[in-house]
Amino acid sequence: MKRKALGRGLGALIPGVERAEGPASEIDIDLIVPNPQQPRLRLDEKSVEELAASIRQNGVLQPVLVRPSGKRYQLVAGERRLAAAQRAGLMRIPAIVRNVPDEKLLELALVENIQREQLNPIEEAQAFQKLLDTLRVTQEDLAARLGKERSTVANSLRLLKLPPAVRVLVAEGRLSAGHARALLASNVSPGEMAKIAQTILEKSWSVRETERWAQRQSRKPRTTQAQDPNLAAAADQLRVTLGTKVELHVARNPKGSGSIRIHFYSQEDLVRIYTLVMGKLS
Repeated sequence: MKRKALGRGLGALIPGVERAEGPASEIDIDLIVPNPQQPRLRLDEKSVEELAASIRQNGVLQPVLVRPSGKRYQLVAGERRLAAAQRAGLMRIPAIVRNVPDEKLLELALVENIQREQLNPIEEAQAFQKLLDTLRVTQEDLAARLGKERSTVANSLRLLKLPPAVRVLVAEGRLSAGHARALLASNVSPGEMAKIAQTILEKSWSVRETERWAQRQSRKPRTTQAQDPNLAAAADQLRVTLGTKVELHVARNPKGSGSIRIHFYSQEDLVRIYTLVMGKLS
């Protein structure tokens, strides 16, 4: 059963944060400085522009959250709203002022973003990891604190094991977290994982199709035997192109003759590979 902690509000989730009293204040936008602990790594340009258009029509409906910082205010949560308000030409923005200690800054920003579902999967995973490092708590404790299931936090953190190129695709929304987790379930190298990610995009594989591919790869035993790098590269390219296990065997003779073994796991798989190969040859 899913925990309901988020419904209690940010202050209830994070002890030690002084709650704001009274309505939101109007604060000069120029007085607000960025949050160095902001979990969001990038702002979606289209999303900001759409929000800016809404603000021009209706104003800022939800205040940003700030904390005092000398004669200025430091943004705690609401980076997208602040950027959109600036783009809409506003000079002032409604804000809730709250005394947030340094050790609570990331936690509060993350919870607010999670409530609004504004973080992409990679940003959320990186924020989870930073919270684990900062708070020195277990995944289970962190999940309870954020009102999440432990499995949700664990699955999110797994995304940090992706190769950088694949991580970018997930952050940009071109590859789903489901596709990424399927890739992680395979036993392929980071380089091959990046190649198959491109194949997923080019061929519009579903998550289920990616999972089937990963299952086929997981059956392939790892080997430490030295292999000709050219043969290894050729086998990798064939695996990516055909979406199945491919083995190259070269005989130890002057001619260098050998064989190619292409694996299939069902009649449907055989038809798919046959169609693909014949299409390439025609």
